[in-house]
Amino acid sequence: MKVLVTGGTGFTGSHLVRRLIGRGDEVVCLDNQPGLFADELRDLGAEVVIGSVTDAELVRRSAAGAEVVHHLAAAFRQLNVPKTVYRDVNVGGTRIVLDAARDAGARRVVYCSTQGVHGHVAHPPGDEDSPIAPEDYYQQTKYEGEEVCAEYSAEGMDISIVRPTAIYGPGDPGRFLLLYRMSRNGRFLMFGDGTTTYHPVYIDNLVDLFELAASRPEARGRTYIGGDAEYYTLNDLVAAVGRSMDVDVNIVHFPFRPLWLAAVACEAACTPLRIPPPLFRRRVDWFRQVRAFRIDRARDELGYQPKVGIEEGLRRTCEWYRENGYL
Repeated sequence: MKVLVTGGTGFTGSHLVRRLIGRGDEVVCLDNQPGLFADELRDLGAEVVIGSVTDAELVRRSAAGAEVVHHLAAAFRQLNVPKTVYRDVNVGGTRIVLDAARDAGARRVVYCSTQGVHGHVAHPPGDEDSPIAPEDYYQQTKYEGEEVCAEYSAEGMDISIVRPTAIYGPGDPGRFLLLYRMSRNGRFLMFGDGTTTYHPVYIDNLVDLFELAASRPEARGRTYIGGDAEYYTLNDLVAAVGRSMDVDVNIVHFPFRPLWLAAVACEAACTPLRIPPPLFRRRVDWFRQVRAFRIDRARDELGYQPKVGIEEGLRRTCEWYRENGYL
């Protein structure tokens, strides 16, 4: 069948596209930049369209004939841009994608949201019914995108929502690479006591859930946390990252509050100069925010079962970083 994947050349989207092509689907990738994987995806047979989900006509053409639409595109980790950029892409762009999917007669849309809509999980483990408490503008606009999906669902569209936890795996250019680099010399600076919980999801496990959310009738109108089977303290996670590199990591603890104040000051100094701050609150929140969830709903309703555990996932990720010169 024909499938549209927005955000299809990024880390998460490219893994989904490879899976869809591997099973014989005709795939259109719409992304605002080629990223690391556009050429590879073209070679595999995907149609790669470079453009924004805010371009209604481009989205309409890209969605034509699609039976399923996976909407992964989002404004994310963009610093020193107006808040309107996040709203235009994450909220307005979602409306445009849903309009195009409806006009194309798509049988289902899968909207990729984020665990971040729950903010700090005060009573772990959380689930899909935990309080909505976004703590930054990205998380807020992703939840507003969910509200747009609810509008269209009420009008009869078939939409399911996936809220991934912390995605990692081969090709990940983000936070897990920082963990590897911060741990590879055998010493990790931990701000706080390291007992804060973090919930990863290996990319192949998440793609499994995307496929289930796109195909199972039970997923219509439902929202799912997309995580691995277990969550971990930061101390345990760093130790596991070290083991994947055959490094015994010594974790050195420092107070969290001075780091937070430094991030606030750094943002305040850099914002008027319109330069990306090297340290910012969202980055240091990693040491503070509790992220721990149950995945029972996806298991019970869709048969979701994460197949790749943390040790194997981190080993594969480490191999990719080394093979591609990141470590």
